[in-house]
Amino acid sequence: MERIATPSPSPRILVGTDFSPTAAVAVDWAVRLAQRQGARLELVHAVTVPPSAPEYVSPGALPPGPIFTEEVRQAALGRLETEAFALREKGIDVEVYLGIGSPSMVICDRAEETAARAVVLGTRGLTGLRHLLLGSTAERVVNKAPCPVLSVHPDDQGHQRPLRTVLVPTDFSAAAERAIHAALPLLAPQTAETRLILLHAFNLPIEYTAYGPIPTSLHYLQDTGLDAERHLQEMAEKLAGEGWTVDWVAREGDPSAVIVEEAKNRQVDLIAMGTRGLSGLRHLFLGSTAERVVQQAGCPVMTVRG
Repeated sequence: MERIATPSPSPRILVGTDFSPTAAVAVDWAVRLAQRQGARLELVHAVTVPPSAPEYVSPGALPPGPIFTEEVRQAALGRLETEAFALREKGIDVEVYLGIGSPSMVICDRAEETAARAVVLGTRGLTGLRHLLLGSTAERVVNKAPCPVLSVHPDDQGHQRPLRTVLVPTDFSAAAERAIHAALPLLAPQTAETRLILLHAFNLPIEYTAYGPIPTSLHYLQDTGLDAERHLQEMAEKLAGEGWTVDWVAREGDPSAVIVEEAKNRQVDLIAMGTRGLSGLRHLFLGSTAERVVQQAGCPVMTVRG
């Protein structure tokens, strides 16, 4: 993979860009995050060189090869430098990075190489069969990145307000706890107005529903709900001891649907959650709660791979 970047020891916030309107929203959010963190912003773009088969080349066009790759690389670098210049004119400390390869691979490799504090990406929220077959760069990065990933949507344009209300879903696992403590420092500086809402969503197992309602269903839900409330109370007390203002809620239902609904109803500024990083066929058919939330949420979503 070819890399172009200016070395710097400063902490970094990476933002992936394909120069689209959605990417522009991500850049705006990344600028604010970098300023809050005292970090240097780095614009990251990936060039994917098409195969050299004749059917991919239009008549009279330059076929893929070293010359073609260099032409594309120079064009992409020019676009990156143009965006960086506009940001520098606003007093923003920014670098550029150009990689050859798939966008998700380039972004994740760069995040690991620089020990980035976070990656910011735009997502278009594909749905249905198109999403199943194509996925998205954002969701692949969510699944693989070694640092927190902030995914923003086109509708998040102009909403870069202070993060005062943050919804924090949890399944009480060690991975979820690690994710929370990795994401919270990125919310700094916290103020007296900053509020965390811990959320646990639980489902009635299929064994209780496949054959219709049975008497133990109600007891299971009650016991599960009470156990969730006890765990949430313990987590809230721990976070309160760290200086956070914390509310909590436990609800029965599909986790991704509950998270998206609670975020909308409570008008939160951000969702911060962990992801288990499924892969292969299991990921293809099951996906993950985090990825469904990234796809469907009406606000930015920060994910941390557990």
